[in-house]
Amino acid sequence: MALTTIQTGNKLVRYTQELNREYVRGNLFSPYMGEEVNAIIRIRNDLKQGGDTINLPIVRRLRNAAIGSGTLVGSEEQIDNYGQRVKVDWARNAVVTNAAEMQKDSADVFGVAKPLLADWGKELQRDEIIQALLALNVDATLPAADVRINGILYDAATTGQRDTWHTNNNDRTLYGGTVSRSALGTHAGALVVIANATADQMTGKNLSLLKRRAMLADPKIRPFTLDNGYEYFVAFMGTNPFRDLKNDLNYTATSGGGPNLLARPRENSSGIGDAPNNPLFQDGDQIYDGVIARQIPEISSMVTNKWTTLLTAGASGARVEPVFLCGQQAATLCWGQMAKPTFRKEDDYGFITGVGVQMCYGVSKIFFRSNVSGTKDIQFGMVTGFFASAADT
Repeated sequence: MALTTIQTGNKLVRYTQELNREYVRGNLFSPYMGEEVNAIIRIRNDLKQGGDTINLPIVRRLRNAAIGSGTLVGSEEQIDNYGQRVKVDWARNAVVTNAAEMQKDSADVFGVAKPLLADWGKELQRDEIIQALLALNVDATLPAADVRINGILYDAATTGQRDTWHTNNNDRTLYGGTVSRSALGTHAGALVVIANATADQMTGKNLSLLKRRAMLADPKIRPFTLDNGYEYFVAFMGTNPFRDLKNDLNYTATSGGGPNLLARPRENSSGIGDAPNNPLFQDGDQIYDGVIARQIPEISSMVTNKWTTLLTAGASGARVEPVFLCGQQAATLCWGQMAKPTFRKEDDYGFITGVGVQMCYGVSKIFFRSNVSGTKDIQFGMVTGFFASAADT
């Protein structure tokens, strides 16, 4: 029997019409962003009407002792105030193809251009918020053109600039599990004594210590208020510190087991209970001692790829990662123009197709400079912790 075979050129070839896009994490800061005064990352829309710089007025609470029946004239209190300037700039991207290439395309590659551009914008904004949280402030220097992060980037800062930030913020930093390290003379000197050991890792005990640093700081760091009226601080941390915290809260914190293991409800005899909501079984935020610990994996990636001096900054070259414990008005995102789609006009009589996205914004950690007691730039709504956090092996 002579079997007829199909030559290669005549074989049917089918290609999937759907492309698998690389997973890009959305902005995990979003639940804590808003226009309200008590938001952790406060959104300002003032520049939508024009301009490239906004002034953020900040005032401290009144602190004078009360005057009784004595004379008040001449003893009035001065309002301690400051105005921080934030500059916005443009961020744009686009993709382009033509009719000839679209005719060849069996997978509709260009058809996913819009969601790819949306992912690009979310990723850019998330990463720039992370960099702003560790940025150092220089009030007189606004960003250069095409830069949206206000302040000196940590990876670009000189030793002297890091030391100045370290000194100015010694009541709102924590290096490992020892408060006194914040009083050491240099930032590098405080980092280098962080040991790769439990005492200097992100644990429940150290999370509580970080919270107490916020509660005792002056100017005050106000906690974030949820819709139900409860007050929390929110600690943003990378994958490695979050891993250490979960391990401590789940298993090792007290009496042979962590609070998640010892204090969470168990399933009842019918098998119905709190298991779907128990952090032993479900991923998500950890809540401990009035602090919401939120995992932002890209913070760990930032240490690996940008804040590379932290890779070996601790004792015996230990990897150190920052944790940002935030209250109200820790940072700001100022919009000049919300993200919107754009389209190429030079289309060569309809032969070329281009689609893009453009937005205009600036992001900054909020600082305060007293006009009463000094000229130090103090991060207004957050405590920065540095903890030993080795990468997985």
